[in-house]
Amino acid sequence: MELAVLVVDYGGVLTDWGPEPGDEPPLLDVLRQARRHGLRTALLSNADGPGPAPDSAFGSLFDVMVLSGEVGIAKPDERIYRLVADRLGVETERCVFVDDLAGNVRGAAAAGMVGVHHTSVAATITELEALFDVRLA
Repeated sequence: MELAVLVVDYGGVLTDWGPEPGDEPPLLDVLRQARRHGLRTALLSNADGPGPAPDSAFGSLFDVMVLSGEVGIAKPDERIYRLVADRLGVETERCVFVDDLAGNVRGAAAAGMVGVHHTSVAATITELEALFDVRLA
């Protein structure tokens, strides 16, 4: 089954500035590149409050945003990964999930997603490029 969706955590992933100083964390541009290549994107966070507006600069990076505080389910509960896939209208097997916490990656894998444990910006980009077979950086 072809991978078609990039699902990312916020804290520790999208907030990772990497080794080089820049205007914004590098994985934000990876999301833009993914969308240019026709991949769908989703934010999955254990945040409490309401998320960014979908039409904001940040919110527009995602087709779907799921926040634990809004849905009452938190990672690594398998149901939250299935919820993201359902909202995207795809099977979990078509999704790649990136998180800096190994337990959350295991939860995604148990739900059927491909899990990427974010340990560095460079390693995550390399792994995502291999999985999706597209240039993202």
